[in-house]
Amino acid sequence: MLLLCSLFITGCHEKHGQVTQVANLEEPPGEACSIKLQAAYFTRSLNNAAGSAVVEKDIIIIKSDPKTDYFNDPDGKLSNNAPILLAKVDNTKPFTLTAKVTPAFQATYDAGTFYIYSSDRLWQKFAFERDERGRTRIVSVRTIETSDDNNHDVITQESVFLKVSSDTKTVGFYFSTDNENWNLARLYKNIYPAILWLGISSQSPVGNGNSTAFESCTLTDTAIEDFRLGI
Repeated sequence: MLLLCSLFITGCHEKHGQVTQVANLEEPPGEACSIKLQAAYFTRSLNNAAGSAVVEKDIIIIKSDPKTDYFNDPDGKLSNNAPILLAKVDNTKPFTLTAKVTPAFQATYDAGTFYIYSSDRLWQKFAFERDERGRTRIVSVRTIETSDDNNHDVITQESVFLKVSSDTKTVGFYFSTDNENWNLARLYKNIYPAILWLGISSQSPVGNGNSTAFESCTLTDTAIEDFRLGI
């Protein structure tokens, strides 16, 4: 079933151990909200994401405040104040999330991001981000207690298409410049619990704020067929 992101806001209110045995988090931190799609909707708002979201036709724009990020440093520091809108999914079934992502890119590390989120200690970020040399590129961050950080291809255009897909056993992250030819960024085992959250977000870790437009966003209950080609 196709869940088109024709969005409208109806109101919002602001164990670790082995990674194969994670807690099943029914409701993550943050506040309840209702940003509706045709057949699914964002129901959680972290860090006032719903309050900073603007919907224009089929585009949703999320604005982040200055010095906002989501990252678990190896030294234990948590920088988890970026605004994230979350939609609940049944992780025992396949899913695919896709959108055209256009960040404003005012400062280093400004980004528009997708999230797979279980808790503040177990999540994954997939971003279109500006790096230390002013280049805009694909970045992924996988967090199991602490975060890693992986820089992928440089993208020279202002927008990119991002895709996250799972067949319940495998998770794949993909990007495309034309929404037709997809490139693999990351592939790994789906170790997340049965109740999972998919998110969209904007960040500005060292800047004065950022806005990101998410356009042509779709959420389906099917997986891609080829986890190498992303189609």
